[in-house]
Amino acid sequence: MRNSHKMWKQIAQEAQALRDETLAEVGVNIQIPAQLSRNVTDIPDKVLSASSARITSLAPQEIITLASERKISAQEVVQAFLERAVIAQNLTNCLTELLPQRAISQAIELDGRLLDNSTSLGPLHGLPVSIKSHIGIANRPLSSGYCAPFHSRPHPDADALVVQILTRAGAIVHARTTEPQSMMQLECASNLYGVTTNPYSNILMSSGGSSGGEAALIALRGSVLGVGSDVGGSIRVPAAACGIYGLKPTSFRVPTTGWSSTPPGADPIVTVLGPMSVSLEGLEIFMRVMAAAEPWHIEPAIIPLSWRAVDITPSREKPLRLGILWHDEVVKPHPPITRALRELVDKLSNIPHVEVVNFPPYKHDEAWAIASSLYFTDGGEADLAVMAESGEPLLSLTEWIIKDNPGVKKLSRDELEYWLEEREEFRMEYSQHWNKTGVFNKALGAWENTVDAIICPVAPGVATKHNTAKYWTYTAVWNLLDYPALAFPVGKVDKTIDVKENRKRFMSHLDKESWKLYRPELFQDMPVGLQMVGRRFDDETVIAILKFLEQNI
Repeated sequence: MRNSHKMWKQIAQEAQALRDETLAEVGVNIQIPAQLSRNVTDIPDKVLSASSARITSLAPQEIITLASERKISAQEVVQAFLERAVIAQNLTNCLTELLPQRAISQAIELDGRLLDNSTSLGPLHGLPVSIKSHIGIANRPLSSGYCAPFHSRPHPDADALVVQILTRAGAIVHARTTEPQSMMQLECASNLYGVTTNPYSNILMSSGGSSGGEAALIALRGSVLGVGSDVGGSIRVPAAACGIYGLKPTSFRVPTTGWSSTPPGADPIVTVLGPMSVSLEGLEIFMRVMAAAEPWHIEPAIIPLSWRAVDITPSREKPLRLGILWHDEVVKPHPPITRALRELVDKLSNIPHVEVVNFPPYKHDEAWAIASSLYFTDGGEADLAVMAESGEPLLSLTEWIIKDNPGVKKLSRDELEYWLEEREEFRMEYSQHWNKTGVFNKALGAWENTVDAIICPVAPGVATKHNTAKYWTYTAVWNLLDYPALAFPVGKVDKTIDVKENRKRFMSHLDKESWKLYRPELFQDMPVGLQMVGRRFDDETVIAILKFLEQNI
């Protein structure tokens, strides 16, 4: 065991040394202040040059337009984002590596193309994009948050398909971001790279997980568009924790070929790739590019579905109907979340032809029982075996999800079939539950005027203290149902308003434990996020509704 113990530490040192080498290649001497406030989001603008600060403050489409029109060079853009990513790493530990040589080389090619024929490469021309590290990059390590694979797994020969599509559209991959051990944490800590922190509460709070590196980097604008993954909340929880946007698409809309996860179609609960961005527009740009590439011709599991134009123009005859899920009858949200929902409802009531109704939860405790039984159908044996290869210890939340979770056990064929049947029955029941928000038209034999989308919490609270994110159901239920879900920022915690009531009754023991975690002064000024949920393959509708609401609130 002693030799194995040394092995994982040696691998971690090797991984961190490689990361530090790539940061040094950026060739900039960044001086981070010795004394930092708890909120470090203002630091990058203070230490960057005025030019780099201006470039990295731009929205994704602004960067694309300026680079395509030769008003700014792609090389200038890349250099600015590489410099800002170095700062983000120093503040939050969000990177596994930078790709300066690749990024600058591609930027030079893009600039040369414009000089030759004045035509941009594609709809993402010159836009730096960051990538969660279990998504393959040619000739780079692939570890999935574990130590052993970093050392023993062959480097991929080619980029993952999603990266190829982004690159062909003109995007420049400049950064790879951290992910947790096992990939099954709503926080972001590994033995390989350590803990990724939240830029709004440096050291104290988690950035969320498992796409926590992406969220922290984007919150500090070391990137404005990135790619994360989600099987139980791993895009939405970090997006909400760090005050950015994140979309968990319907499964099989974004290709996954070339990642270090299960093959397409093999997950009982499907893991999806999806965009994270500083803006809602960034999410839509990403999804349009994916659909336009027609990846179903390469990855057969992908649904051959183009990105559709959705017009949200409510009228008296056809109002926009939104359902509010205030809580899931298992764990009550903390005061900042409930306030955010209440304030949003008040604002929605002032928009003509928008109707808001209560959306009652439906068996969300059962949803977690099904999902948690299908996350590790081998009882976690494969994950434990990977950790045993290097002797790395189980981190707190890895042990909780694999060993302390009563739903995790090795399933026989009959047991697996049982839980798959439960999954399908739950999906059918939830669809009927959604239908009942409308009226059944007997003449047509169909439900009419059902809610167009649900707005609900992303989690019981905002960003969590490290090692405390143990309630997944507000996000995992939508993975089980395979509904698209979009996390979006709505404000900040205000300790003078979001006071903690002295509750005497609780909905469950989980509710009681969650309530103990809330301390208004601890979470002061932390971002507050909500999520909008649509029915399966209504990804376009979810984005269009939120765009309409943001334009009219």
